[in-house]
Amino acid sequence: MKTLEAQVITSEDLLKHWQGHRALTRRLIEIFPEKDFFEFSIGGMRPFAKLVDELLAIAVPGLKGIVTKQTEAFSEGKDNLIFKAQYLEKWDEATEEINKYWEKLSVEDFSETFNLFGQYEFPVIQNILYFIDNEVHHRGQAYVYLRALNIEPPFFWER
Repeated sequence: MKTLEAQVITSEDLLKHWQGHRALTRRLIEIFPEKDFFEFSIGGMRPFAKLVDELLAIAVPGLKGIVTKQTEAFSEGKDNLIFKAQYLEKWDEATEEINKYWEKLSVEDFSETFNLFGQYEFPVIQNILYFIDNEVHHRGQAYVYLRALNIEPPFFWER
């Protein structure tokens, strides 16, 4: 019989933490100039729109897979979004879907192993922390882009 270790953060607080990050990322999408959102790049990094494509392809599909216990291959950019407003709409839809799937997770689920996208076999908690870490990483790239465009980004702690 498996026993759970003492909990450091509740499931509700982890979701709040993640959604705080998502709210900040949304603010960056909003303030990005339309053309630069799709085209601006530094040092061979992808434009922010491509980074957001990746974030959208990970969060809901990954969490849905965890909840339904179905492994599907990673698929990025299949929505063919061409306007920043479409990204914001998709981001908001994903936020609601995350909340919906999150309600179906039990505390026990976090310690279960799941093969995310058929490639990353780790405990669910590590997969979810990856979702958050990856978003923070790409948001950091967007901060560099915005500063290079002489646009003051929001403070990173304003979540």
